[in-house]
Amino acid sequence: MLTRIIVSLVKTCTRYAWLTVILGVILAAVSGLYAAQNFAISTDVNKLISEHLDWRQREIAYEKAFPGRNELILAVVEAATPELATQASAALEKKLTPQTDKFKSVMRPANTPFFETNGLLFLPTEEVGKITGQYAAAQPFFDILHDDPSIRGLTGVLQTGLQGAERGKLPRESLTRPLNIVSDSLEQIFATGDGTFSWRKMTSSEPLTASDLRSLILIQPILDYQALEPGRVATDAIRQAARDLSFDHDFHARVRLTGPVPIADEEFGTVQEGAFLNATITILIVIFILWLALHSPRIIIAVLVTLFIGLSVTTAVALLLANSFNLISIAFFVLFVGLGVDFGIQFSVRYRADRYEIPDLQEALESAAKHAAVPLTLAAAATAAGFLSFLPTSYEGVSELGKIAGAGMLIAFFMAVTVLPALLKILNPAGEKEPVGYAFLAPVDKFLDDHRVGIVVGTLGIAVLGLPLLYFLHFDFNPMNLRSPKVESIATYLDLRRDPTTASNAVDLLAPSLAAAKEAQERLAKLPEVSRTTTIESFVPDDQQAKLGLIRRAAGALDPIFKSQPGSPAEDFDNVAALTDAAASLKRTASKSPPEVAAAANRLAGNLTRLAQSDKKVRDKVETIFLSPYRTLVEQVRNSLKAQPITLKNLPPEIVSEWMTPDGRARVEALPKGDPNDNDTLRKFAAAVQKIEPLAVGGPISILESGDTIVMAFIQAGGWALLSIGILLYIVLRRFSDVLLTLVPLILAGVVTLEICVLIGLPLNFANIIALPLLLGVGVAFKIYYITAWRAGQVDLLQSSLTRAIFFSAMTTATAFGSLWLSSHPGTSSMGKLMALSLVTTLAAAVLFQPALMGRPRDVGEKTDV
Repeated sequence: MLTRIIVSLVKTCTRYAWLTVILGVILAAVSGLYAAQNFAISTDVNKLISEHLDWRQREIAYEKAFPGRNELILAVVEAATPELATQASAALEKKLTPQTDKFKSVMRPANTPFFETNGLLFLPTEEVGKITGQYAAAQPFFDILHDDPSIRGLTGVLQTGLQGAERGKLPRESLTRPLNIVSDSLEQIFATGDGTFSWRKMTSSEPLTASDLRSLILIQPILDYQALEPGRVATDAIRQAARDLSFDHDFHARVRLTGPVPIADEEFGTVQEGAFLNATITILIVIFILWLALHSPRIIIAVLVTLFIGLSVTTAVALLLANSFNLISIAFFVLFVGLGVDFGIQFSVRYRADRYEIPDLQEALESAAKHAAVPLTLAAAATAAGFLSFLPTSYEGVSELGKIAGAGMLIAFFMAVTVLPALLKILNPAGEKEPVGYAFLAPVDKFLDDHRVGIVVGTLGIAVLGLPLLYFLHFDFNPMNLRSPKVESIATYLDLRRDPTTASNAVDLLAPSLAAAKEAQERLAKLPEVSRTTTIESFVPDDQQAKLGLIRRAAGALDPIFKSQPGSPAEDFDNVAALTDAAASLKRTASKSPPEVAAAANRLAGNLTRLAQSDKKVRDKVETIFLSPYRTLVEQVRNSLKAQPITLKNLPPEIVSEWMTPDGRARVEALPKGDPNDNDTLRKFAAAVQKIEPLAVGGPISILESGDTIVMAFIQAGGWALLSIGILLYIVLRRFSDVLLTLVPLILAGVVTLEICVLIGLPLNFANIIALPLLLGVGVAFKIYYITAWRAGQVDLLQSSLTRAIFFSAMTTATAFGSLWLSSHPGTSSMGKLMALSLVTTLAAAVLFQPALMGRPRDVGEKTDV
């Protein structure tokens, strides 16, 4: 019945060939227009997992309690000095804030008035005493520069320091570092005409860290969800503002963007990077392979036109079914080319083989339809079943792909038995002059037949011996590893993740009350995997009375200076005289100092002499470079001496809204201890937190839960796929042994693929695991072609036109997958690698193992009744 239906369909389509083709083209055009108008892609990896899972529901509830956290841009301002980072970020904040058409809010979290005023209170009391003591000791220096903000004032500070060393108030050895730092800046200015200087670097006893040289701006943009990159307007505006402010020249700074919005936008950009070139090269290679397989421009045109009609229709159907593509389902384009062309090649090669024996075009097409009906239909149905088996799972990324690819396989099959025969009838390719097949493979056929027991036992034995390798199969649960570390947003995120103060790997808990939050914090703090915990109460410092006393004592010494009227800068001739005097003082200090101190003093004396002899423009430049960070330092010190007692009641609203909801629920944050880039560390941290706080959410929790979800999804889908394909095969083949002859090579290819993954160190991940359902799709198709030919009594399978069709079909599929492998996107590239590997094992299992497993046909030369 199936054969009669397909043959009748081909007869009808070839009889009304022009009408069939015209209808196909119209359908493709309408589908293409719909797809172009409705094309959309979501780059949000969070949407790859079903929202109906308990842990996803907790994440959604947390997002509702603290909205907007997934719609942020983090601008990371990095400069040569801490002072320049502060100045640059302040300038950028001021530039962006008025642009209310692009930004909802712009804020520097660490530089809000609250933290600028009360920052010292969050340090240990001993540290506060040390810092305020330094402030008080620096009173003479502040006094000098306040009265004389010029080079003369700067040399006055230097002279005061030298005199302190002379009188024994500070060790001479302590002069070496600051003197050399000043010389470094002066020599940089002499060499380039520009430079930087940091008072914080000079006064700090510890080297500055990367965190010291950056300032963060938290930006909530207005997103355009109709665009493929919703945050593009906002990110472009930020970069333009940095250019307008001459970040590189005026601040020796740069701004890098990360956060959910830039990551999602750049993810799409990375996915499409080089896509047109790769697609063009792929199409050209596919055409070349089709030429090798078909040797007829007319047949190749027919196959390609059929393929593109099917692709257009499937794209429209995909958008109807799913509304938008995701980062996994977008691979359906490659899958369709790789698998859809298989049906065209199978039918066309079968047609060529029959055309050699049947000169009449119509009869050859009907004969090809008769021979290809069962294997093509069964292959399409089984492939679709393999993909559709992911529909019931919670991994919606692959579930969506399965829905699209399953529909696509049925569409590709329908086009192969309607449009393709009609095109062949219209184009009327020339008949074949010689048999289509691989006669040179006769020795291989004979070898497989003579040694089938050894081949089967040996192959199965090797696969079984390799089973212990599966224990070491690694699944990379971290979605960040699927993104390119070369793009700015990911590179910046990875840099920030190394800094524990950024809380990029935090886990959060939403407690019903502040009291409950405090109890949860205490439980979490006891875990050895937790480095730090935070609640809203963490913003009420301890030992405030003692700290405020120390701060007020320093304020008493410095406030009279800061509140007085600043003096006027010196004239240039006074600056020159001061430079000359300071150089002389340095030389006197050098004559009385140890070698290292003497070398530093003489070096700076020479630089000051050179500065005195330079043009006034150079001295003005030096004055600006040294005094600009000083003014930033003074502003920071002045603000820090205004600290006031902090209670929960007087915390700023922006802090309260970050840590408590209006209905009284409170947020608890925990950070991991150990390497934040290590997946095992994050998994142990997440597991430990979940053990005592099962309602916790956050990045590490998501990584742990999503990994478990995906593994379970593939176990479920694998079971459903094997069951559905097995039932389908039994319905058509009617023999349980024939079903096993089809499925055993399929399972063998899957096992060997995973064993090779372990041997070559290729981990499974969220993206490349798609190769496993693909293996089912490609593998079952190849094996069905052989089992139906074998059941029909065909011998010497490797020499037949069937092997030619399978070989070139595999080559076109490999080409399509190769285009993924070459992608600059790590997730897409890993997908291509595993797809190519699974294709190799599947082809080997079909061509070399299955014929040996099947042996001689039961009814050689007789046709089966299916």
